[in-house]
Amino acid sequence: MARKPHVPRKVLPEAFVLGASHTRFGEAWEKSYRDLMTEAGLGALKDARIAGDEIDAVFVGTMSTGKLVGQEHVAPLLLDGAGLADRHIPATRVEAAGASGAVAFRQGVNLIRSGSADVVVVGGIEKMTDVSDADAQAIASAGIDQEWEHFVGATETALWAMMAKRHMAAFGTTREQLAAVAVKNHAHGAKNPLAQFRRAIDEAAVLRAPLIADPLGMFDCAPISDGAACVVLASAKIAAGRADAVRVSGSGMASDSLALHSRPSLTSLAATEHAARRAYAEAGISPADVQLAEVHDGTTLGELLAIEDLGFVKKGQGGPATAKGRTTFGGDLAVINPSGGLKARGHPAGATGIAQVCEVVWHLRGQAGERQVKDARIGITHNTGGTGATAVVHVLEKTEVPE
Repeated sequence: MARKPHVPRKVLPEAFVLGASHTRFGEAWEKSYRDLMTEAGLGALKDARIAGDEIDAVFVGTMSTGKLVGQEHVAPLLLDGAGLADRHIPATRVEAAGASGAVAFRQGVNLIRSGSADVVVVGGIEKMTDVSDADAQAIASAGIDQEWEHFVGATETALWAMMAKRHMAAFGTTREQLAAVAVKNHAHGAKNPLAQFRRAIDEAAVLRAPLIADPLGMFDCAPISDGAACVVLASAKIAAGRADAVRVSGSGMASDSLALHSRPSLTSLAATEHAARRAYAEAGISPADVQLAEVHDGTTLGELLAIEDLGFVKKGQGGPATAKGRTTFGGDLAVINPSGGLKARGHPAGATGIAQVCEVVWHLRGQAGERQVKDARIGITHNTGGTGATAVVHVLEKTEVPE
């Protein structure tokens, strides 16, 4: 059967982000799961200047609430906290491991584009510190192949370490180049008031940190975090005349084999490559057009793979580019993870993909404070699940919506 031709982006109805909010990420001992969802949700509605009775649908991205806090059926909680339960709005939970938030966002975008809704609220949340660190790590590893990987002793971090070793062998990537990712992202996170870690670190601190899985140490891995994020999506009809509206000009998603042994390469994530290609094609852009990117740096190796697979540098050049300062402020490439990324902002799994959208929106509006990317017009988000079996890329663009 012949492959269906690509549908040009211009024939699709437009989706816009009108509101964006997320809680501070970290160890939220004093707040419940419901508290976090409510704080982010109400913040996004206030930012969007949207009333509850205008909402057509809700999506919530979350990874493993049943095991982490004992609560399933979580989508209606967002309505409860916002006092909207009596509106009987359809609310849906979305799960895709660490990519849960981005997949939920994509569902909201597609609902707007289909013409079935004018206002969609999309939230993401995880509360991971209510269980032990060991339990939280085991729950996170549920996103890898349980029969062929986790059952025989592998963890998600161990698999990323295997990929790092292969990248080092294939391209000469060094331990110091991996460390440069952590140093950069902590420097960025130090300027982010919502980040879990707001302290700069140096290369020596990264290299002397305890090993988690060789060659990845403690500072090479994203922390266990609590937090929630929320955005409000709207159609062009609702966004008309809004100077703060940010257009979702491209959305791409792809999947791959869950287990690493079934993939042809350990030095790239094919799902990222395909998702990026689709998102760029919809938006009509290339990587050279992008000023900032929030990418999934669950490990330092994850960021190097991301900037290669997203097309910012050639395969194998992620390490040298980062070590030379090309991916930070003043570099010649897009600023990568100005928020601090998962590494410093934190990684409450279900919230990450939505927090990435919030960060890009704030930069495109000129609201990012000390970490503002100058003259930002186009930004992308990149969120993955597990070891990259799910990847989602979104292109966000500063625009003017006609009255």
